[in-house]
Amino acid sequence: MGNNNKLISCAHLTHFIIFSLFQKKPLTAVIKEVCDKWNLPGPDNYALQYADGVQTYITESNRLDIKNGSILRLTKAPGRCAEDLYKGIQSSDSGVRCDSLKLLADVSTDITFAQEFISRDGHSLLVKIVEDAHEAPLIMTHTLTAFMELMDHGIVSWENLSSVFIKKIASFGNAKVLDTSIQQVSLAILESMVLSSSSLFNEVKHEITLERLVSHLQVTNQQLQTKAMALLMAMLLAGGEADRQVRNIIHSSSSVGDEMAHYLYVLQTVRLNHLEARMRTPLDSYNQEQRDMLHGLRQAAFETESESGLSNERRRSLCAKEFKKLGFSNNSNPGLDLSRCPPGLLALDTMAYFASRYPDAYSRFVLENSSREDKHECPFARSSIQLTLILCEILRIGEPPSETGSDYHPIFFAQDRLLEELFCICIQLLNKTWKEMRATQEDFDKVMQVVREQITRTLSSKPTSLELFKNKVNVLNYSEILKLRQTERLHQEETLAPPVLELKERLKPELLELIRQQRLNRLCHGTLFRKISSRRRQDKLWYCRLSPNHKVLHYGDVEEETEMPSIEALQEKIPVADIKSVVTGKDCPHMKENKGKQTKEVLDLAFSITYDVEEYSLNFIASSRTDFCLWTDGLNVLLGKEMSSESMRSELEILLSMEIKLRLLDLENVPIPDTAPPIPKPPSNFNFCYDFSQAEQ
Repeated sequence: MGNNNKLISCAHLTHFIIFSLFQKKPLTAVIKEVCDKWNLPGPDNYALQYADGVQTYITESNRLDIKNGSILRLTKAPGRCAEDLYKGIQSSDSGVRCDSLKLLADVSTDITFAQEFISRDGHSLLVKIVEDAHEAPLIMTHTLTAFMELMDHGIVSWENLSSVFIKKIASFGNAKVLDTSIQQVSLAILESMVLSSSSLFNEVKHEITLERLVSHLQVTNQQLQTKAMALLMAMLLAGGEADRQVRNIIHSSSSVGDEMAHYLYVLQTVRLNHLEARMRTPLDSYNQEQRDMLHGLRQAAFETESESGLSNERRRSLCAKEFKKLGFSNNSNPGLDLSRCPPGLLALDTMAYFASRYPDAYSRFVLENSSREDKHECPFARSSIQLTLILCEILRIGEPPSETGSDYHPIFFAQDRLLEELFCICIQLLNKTWKEMRATQEDFDKVMQVVREQITRTLSSKPTSLELFKNKVNVLNYSEILKLRQTERLHQEETLAPPVLELKERLKPELLELIRQQRLNRLCHGTLFRKISSRRRQDKLWYCRLSPNHKVLHYGDVEEETEMPSIEALQEKIPVADIKSVVTGKDCPHMKENKGKQTKEVLDLAFSITYDVEEYSLNFIASSRTDFCLWTDGLNVLLGKEMSSESMRSELEILLSMEIKLRLLDLENVPIPDTAPPIPKPPSNFNFCYDFSQAEQ
């Protein structure tokens, strides 16, 4: 068929005809043609209507939506139908009134009919029926449903309603014993009133009993629960910060019982999911509004000269430089950073909110990090995008509410723009944590893990206000996180099952022996030491190593370039059997000689061995704490003593943890190869790697 006509079926009672509806022919002419085929007089009394699905009237404004093969019905014209129903709902016969109101509730969804019925002041007739409240529950349900459908079209203002009507609807919502269908529609009407204007909200708030409304959440009727939650939500949104009465009842779940937690969780989820569309939409580089927001971040951070007089090349170069300072990875096209979904445009929204709501904090963050030259700068944009994603995951934005969920955040009910305000606090927390960890770009993921933990731990304490959250999360600094992790790890060990503890004790001797052998091997390899004279100048070098049979220590002076001298090249030696003890720190003879002159750093690296009957000593100063631990442990092993360094304890803990995890793996029917798998060939290029140290143009 062509674009100007549609092939449709038309039904009237049980008769069907198939004809082409020419789109350029007036609709009145089409209806007359159909009426003529059925010999129906008065075509003005008829209209076409969809027979399937939503039974909308066909008008000149929507006729282009008709699809090929559509089934239409020849029915009463909306004006004639409105007139008949207007008379029917005033009938003295209750059966006729009930049928008329039921049909009115069905057809009022169509705006064409609604306009005709309202033009006859039919909605006022429904208001009077409600105010009189003399009808049976079924008739009242149909009346309220029809009224709600008519008002949804926005033809009549909600503010035209009388106080008597509002009080009557509120009384339906407050009633303890009433038909649930009436209560459901009444709650929906009250919700629309609350959302329509602040004056109606205040009137509804004074009429509806909030305690009774909350009690609707504990009934078994799921539809009634949903309507009650929707009204509570509407009152929360309309109330703003000043409406403490609503907020106190909502997040004081203890006053209404434990079941309330589930409904609060659902309320929270529904509201937060309004952000899902932004979260799943990438930045459109052709969208001028989004581009303006992006460049607004740059302009808010840096005092730039007027760009109007710059050439295109100079302007691009300036923008790229400033976007790099802002922390975008793709500084020449920062929109690419916002192409990942989630968080999509939500990340741009949170950054823009922070820049406009807290401009001083925003400028301080950006300028502080963009001027650093020690590789410890925290990238604002990259951090913001990742932080927004973390907040989306913590708040479960985009996830449908579960049937048993009850994990809600009281802070949510005390703040209108929770995500944005949380972001503003947490992005500053991230900068603080970054500095505490002395992080570089390579530590980015590690910092984000710590920040996630700071946020989740703080939210788990159920703060009831942003101020409380801010205070608690800032107290929970990096060192506190480390302490908590250590405490939890120790507690976890204490609560391990007895078989696991037994396995751990059985593994210790084997792993300690492994560490002992490693220490002895290191002594056999040897280490280069420096001699420090009485004038504290580093002058000569000397080397010390253990013989392969572990019986003799060989040492001697070496030249600067020496890597690992042979045992024969080392002139001096001490039999291990002659070693009496190993001393460290201030107990060393060479530290006693210069008492008060050595720094703490040198004291922490000093150790000596005493030997022979005349108490001779060989004095060492390790170049690092690692060498100190390796040598003192190794010498204690030679003397048959226990190793005691912090390095040994750390290594033992790592080995124990790995070994226990391996032993507890379920490897039944899993083939374990005898040899390691071959190393794959390197890729043809490494373009997928990003070099943060390279300055981008």
